[in-house]
Amino acid sequence: MTYHGFEKGLAGSAIGQIAVMQAVVCRGPKDYRLETVERPKAGPRELIISIEACGICASDCKCYSGAKMFWGGEGQPAYVKPPVIPGHEFFGYVEELGEGAAEHFGVKKGDRVIAEQIVPCDKCMFCKSGKYWMCEVHNIFGFQRLVADGGMADYMRLPATSRVHKIPEEISLEDAAIIEPFACAIHTVNRGDIQFDDVVVIAGAGPLGLMMVQAVHLKTPKKLVVIDLVPERLALAKTFGADVVINPKTEDAEAIVRGLTGGYGCDVYLETTGVPAGVTQGLNMIRKLGRFVEFSVFGADTTADWSIIGDRKELDVRGAHLGPYCYPVVIDLMARGLVTSQGIVTHNFPLSDWEKAIAVANSLDSIKVLLRPRPSRI
Repeated sequence: MTYHGFEKGLAGSAIGQIAVMQAVVCRGPKDYRLETVERPKAGPRELIISIEACGICASDCKCYSGAKMFWGGEGQPAYVKPPVIPGHEFFGYVEELGEGAAEHFGVKKGDRVIAEQIVPCDKCMFCKSGKYWMCEVHNIFGFQRLVADGGMADYMRLPATSRVHKIPEEISLEDAAIIEPFACAIHTVNRGDIQFDDVVVIAGAGPLGLMMVQAVHLKTPKKLVVIDLVPERLALAKTFGADVVINPKTEDAEAIVRGLTGGYGCDVYLETTGVPAGVTQGLNMIRKLGRFVEFSVFGADTTADWSIIGDRKELDVRGAHLGPYCYPVVIDLMARGLVTSQGIVTHNFPLSDWEKAIAVANSLDSIKVLLRPRPSRI
């Protein structure tokens, strides 16, 4: 794909014989630009989709700001390979099918679809054993241009190894736009192995935390506790099924949780704050032999006393990465009205307002922000 200088109003048109579109292009930390780029073409067993909406993830904001986990530093290699079109929380409509793509993906032109955020290699040990979300190559839409760009654009190419799922038309645009993060939330909750008699703590009531609240509520644990600093988000967590909400700025979260559990601590702790304090809080709050699930993407290093994990509590510490095998689950739950985006999707911006959208997404004024390349078909 060739990147041209931005020319306003050329989205979906052509320069000479080159079909072009509008896209946000990441060229480096804090160096994102709205540009006119060559519209992608479908190769064998590939799809081109027109983007209906693309959510802005916390990882997008951290990438934009230059977090070293994306850009490298101190011996850490750079994960992002610019120039690249960002965005991995997307969905859209099939516009073009490459040779064999209809049979390969089981879709036709006009179908409403989503691709999982990872583009697996299908060749490594993890892919061949069905653990594709831990692919050794590990290309993710919106971060490495060599495989495929992301969804902050008019159109997008889905390579042959993409995991593609159909979205029923009865699912609202806002619900469809959060399928990707909701799949991550479901995977995190599944990693917690929640039982009926568990006291579960979710640390962080951002977009993912609020989705986890809905998922944990469906598991019907003994008690569901949510911790966050924003009163409005705690109120929303209550409507989604939280039994107890705690603002650690004004309340002693650990004392409250121990009071609910006979002094022992919670059984399951799901960490989704993205800040180091969320980790150390959980290690102190969780009971012996408890299950600690780490989901967050951090912008800074976290320091903890590891003797808590082993010698003192013998904790089961689990990671949660992406949303493997969870997209069909989320789509089904949405179709049945059991989970929702209501209250979570707070802002919509046209693609041209990408800079404002990222700023709002990186503030406490929003929960989930969407970029919309074009008016909805729905």
